[in-house]
Amino acid sequence: MNPDINTEIHNAFEAIKEGGIILYPTDTVWGIGCDATNAEAVAKIYKLKQRAETQSMICLMNGEKMMYNIFKDIPEVAWQIIDISEKPTTIILDKPRNVAPNLIAPDNTLGIRIVKEPFCFKLLERMKKPLVSTSANISGQPTPIAFKDISPEIVKGVDYVVNLDREKIAGKPSTIIKLTSDSQVKIIRK
Repeated sequence: MNPDINTEIHNAFEAIKEGGIILYPTDTVWGIGCDATNAEAVAKIYKLKQRAETQSMICLMNGEKMMYNIFKDIPEVAWQIIDISEKPTTIILDKPRNVAPNLIAPDNTLGIRIVKEPFCFKLLERMKKPLVSTSANISGQPTPIAFKDISPEIVKGVDYVVNLDREKIAGKPSTIIKLTSDSQVKIIRK
């Protein structure tokens, strides 16, 4: 663990608390993030990525309590998928609440991922709110797999860049599974 992980968590938290957006390492690729309950901060990310607000972004969470704060009804199969997933898995669930309206997809769903990676996990503990996560690229450009591949425009456009894992080559983006309230399961991205 980097000796300065706590400093980085503190700095990232301060930026987020002020409504800022951060560039940070996740359990998959580098992400751009903000407080998922702050619509203005969410709008800044869409603007930076030059992305339509109808293309929803996902949220990272650190466990059950946070999930129940956002979704009243969580199908049992969601917990089963979370428990058996070997690799990072994003689950799309119906009827989110307590998040910024511009994060919610037009079909009233929200993609979420439970993270165990220390930086994200601890930052979420500090925030006590979900963290937006979207790949660190301009919409339509390839997803950067390492910090050095992130375009200067993105790096300059955020309020804080986390100084951890800059050498790491990322794994693949997460698997995405969509669950409907009538318990249908659809794999969106393997």
